[in-house]
Amino acid sequence: MNCLNLGCGDRFRADWENLDHAPTSPRVHAHDLRNGIPFPDGTFDVVYHSHVLEHFPKRNAPAFVQECHRVLKTGGTIRVAVPDLERIARLYLESLEKASLEIPGWADNYDWMLMELYDQAVREKSCGALVEYFNRNPIPNWDFVQQRWGVFVIPLLKSIQQNAASTSASPKQIAWGYIFRHPADVLRGKLLRLLLSPADLEALRVGRFRSSGEIHMWMYDAYSLARLLQEAGFTDPQRLGPAESRIPGWVSFNLDTEPDGRIYKADSLYMEAVKS
Repeated sequence: MNCLNLGCGDRFRADWENLDHAPTSPRVHAHDLRNGIPFPDGTFDVVYHSHVLEHFPKRNAPAFVQECHRVLKTGGTIRVAVPDLERIARLYLESLEKASLEIPGWADNYDWMLMELYDQAVREKSCGALVEYFNRNPIPNWDFVQQRWGVFVIPLLKSIQQNAASTSASPKQIAWGYIFRHPADVLRGKLLRLLLSPADLEALRVGRFRSSGEIHMWMYDAYSLARLLQEAGFTDPQRLGPAESRIPGWVSFNLDTEPDGRIYKADSLYMEAVKS
């Protein structure tokens, strides 16, 4: 099969075509998916993307999904994984009810679900409230967090904690290290501080971050995702589990699951559809 993985991050197959805006490997090609998909019509048997669609504004999502349709062969399969809005909403309401009843442990679960629902969309700095949450030692509801986010959360936790440890170094050391690594950015920043007011500088910073691609711009449940796929020309949308697929040998690719069967992003809604 000829397969395409869009927005792959560091989870990709060497025998697939892999695209990401910030490649982590020579086997991944740099590309901004806001500019379409750089392949001819009918190139692929499979198009896959995991936790990519929610980073497109709602108004731009149809064009992206139509591009996925265009590059698929007739009879090809699209597989999409996104955060499951319905599951998030139901768990938020459950945690709200149980926290209100003062059931032990559920106040922490409520904090997590509110952050998962809301901070993902409104944050104004990288990782947002996750930084403070993950720098608690111990994390009081770690089992719940792992159940929600799967294997993915383990390296994320380590990354955030390592970053917190590195920023505990001398501020002067951090400042000079940044200057040597990014002289053009430092010069640009000084010029902007001369030209703009503090309020305008802050607005520029927030605007740049919110357009960087990190935050969630829209969310999907099974109904809205199936409708989006059908409106782009796909047929027979089906909700599946992480190890279920119409794609031959799917589990062996270890994209939604680990070799030992653990789920990579357990908060996901998985859906496939076909180009007829």
